[in-house]
Amino acid sequence: MKLVDFYILRRFLEPFIYCLIGFVIIWLIFDIADNLQDFIESKASAIMLWDYYTSQVPEVFVMSLPISCLLATLYSLTQMSRRNELIAIIMAGIGIWRIVLPLLIVGLLASFVALYFNLESAPHASAARKQIKSEIKRGKRVEKNLSGHVYINHEDRRIWFVRLMLLQRAKLWNIVVFQEDEEGRLVEKFYGTEVDWDPVSSSWNIKDFVHVRLDKNGNEIENKWQQSFRIEGWRETPWQIASSTMQADYLSVQELQNYLANNSNHSPRRLAPYRTNLYYRFAMPSACLVSILIAAPLAIVLSRRKYLTEAATALALFFAMVFLSNLALAMGKGGHIHPFLASWGPLILFSGFGAFLLWNRSCCREFPKINLPWL
Repeated sequence: MKLVDFYILRRFLEPFIYCLIGFVIIWLIFDIADNLQDFIESKASAIMLWDYYTSQVPEVFVMSLPISCLLATLYSLTQMSRRNELIAIIMAGIGIWRIVLPLLIVGLLASFVALYFNLESAPHASAARKQIKSEIKRGKRVEKNLSGHVYINHEDRRIWFVRLMLLQRAKLWNIVVFQEDEEGRLVEKFYGTEVDWDPVSSSWNIKDFVHVRLDKNGNEIENKWQQSFRIEGWRETPWQIASSTMQADYLSVQELQNYLANNSNHSPRRLAPYRTNLYYRFAMPSACLVSILIAAPLAIVLSRRKYLTEAATALALFFAMVFLSNLALAMGKGGHIHPFLASWGPLILFSGFGAFLLWNRSCCREFPKINLPWL
C-alpha cells in the first residue's frame, strides 16, 4: 500500500466516523425524546435501559453505514478536488481507479460488518424493542409466549391446538392434537395438560396424557389415560409450531432457513416474504460498496463544474436506489417477482451504473448534460 493510499484513507475515515457516530446520536436523541415519559412513569431500571438500547444499536449501524459511506466519499474526494490534490495525484501517474481502490476496500469491509449484524442481531432489533418496552411497562421480565395458538402440519396431517406456549423453555400447556388419515377423516385425538420438548431424543413428554381412537364413522373406540407419556417420531418441534406466527422481517438468516425447510409444503406466494427476506439479508449490506461506487465518480471533479451539483446528483441516485429497493422488496414479498431479483436487482443495477460513471471519469470525460426546456 502506497503512502497516497494512507492519505486518502485518512481523509475518508474521519468524516465516515463522524457521520456514523452522528447518526447514532441523532437516533438516540429522538428515541429518548419519544420514550422518556414512558421510561420515567414505569421507573425503568438501568439494566433494562441498557438492554433496550444495546439491542437497537446493530439495526441503527446497518441502516447508517451506507449513507455514511456515501457522505464520507463525497466530502473527502470533493475537498481533495477543490484543493487540486486529485489532479496532482493523477499527474503523478496514478489513475482514477487506483485512487478509488482504498475507498472500495473500506466499502467492502463495511459491507461485511453490516452483513455480520444483519445475519441475526439487526433483524431481531424490532422484536426486541417491543419485548423490552413491554417489560419496562410491567416492571419485570416477561417470557415470550404464545396463547390460543393453532398449528397445522399438512404433511403429517396433524392439527395442534395450544392454549399456552413458552418459547424460550419450549414448554406447552393444555394441548389438543387431532390426527387425520389420508382421506381427511379424524382418527385419533391426543390431550395433555403439560408438555415438554426433549431436544436430545426429539420427543414430547406429556403429563395427564389422554389418547382417543376413533373409527371411520367418528365413533370412539378407545380412550386411554396415562399420568405421563413420551411420544417419539413426530417431526414437529417447538420452533416449528411457533414459526407460523413469526413475521419474516424479524427473523434471522438461520430462522428464515429453518422456516423454509419446515414449511416447504406451503404455496410459493406464502413463502415469498421469507425467501425475499433471506436473499435481502445478504444483499442489503452491499449497499455500502454501491454507495461508494455512486459517490466516487461524482465527487472527483476535474473541471470547473459546480461541486454542489455533483453532490446533489449522488444523493439523488442514492435515494433512488433506496426507493427502487423498497419497491422491489414489496413486489418480491407479494410474489410478483423472483426473490433474488427483488433483493439484488436494484443494487446490481446501481453498482453497474456507478462502475460506468467511474469508467467515464477515468477517461476524463464529462458526464452528459441534460438540458430541460423549462430550466
